[in-house]
Amino acid sequence: MGQATRWLPWALCVMVGALVGVGTYTFRYAEGLSYLSNNPKACMNCHVMREHYDSWARSSHQTGATCNDCHVPHAFPEKYLVKMDNGWNHSKKFTLQNFREPIRIRRSNLLALQHNCVECHRAAVQDIAGHRDVEEGTARCTDCHRSVGHLALD
Repeated sequence: MGQATRWLPWALCVMVGALVGVGTYTFRYAEGLSYLSNNPKACMNCHVMREHYDSWARSSHQTGATCNDCHVPHAFPEKYLVKMDNGWNHSKKFTLQNFREPIRIRRSNLLALQHNCVECHRAAVQDIAGHRDVEEGTARCTDCHRSVGHLALD
């Protein structure tokens, strides 16, 4: 066995150990476990979300709905798949500082938001929810109720 091949396993162990260590430190520093909860303060871990959190805290939904209740699917495993996707996108954009201001909801999250509005308020909106424009997605709850979950941020 040559000199280089004898050190190769050790070099690989050091590299893998460094990656695991840096990944663990980053996950801990970013309070990664908090994102698995339903606590709205987890969304505020990132300073750019402070205004959104504060507006939710003053809104009509602050006593009855958390960020996850509105913004992600409720079923397992979809909820956690969407949370992972959102977390990846948020961390990437905020780390690289390439997000648009003001922050806007992505289409996939907008669809989840619409679904969750209708599901939570089904009794109140059952007549409206059956309209073609609502079913096709050309009319959304937030078109008329823009400041319900968050007070107007614009």
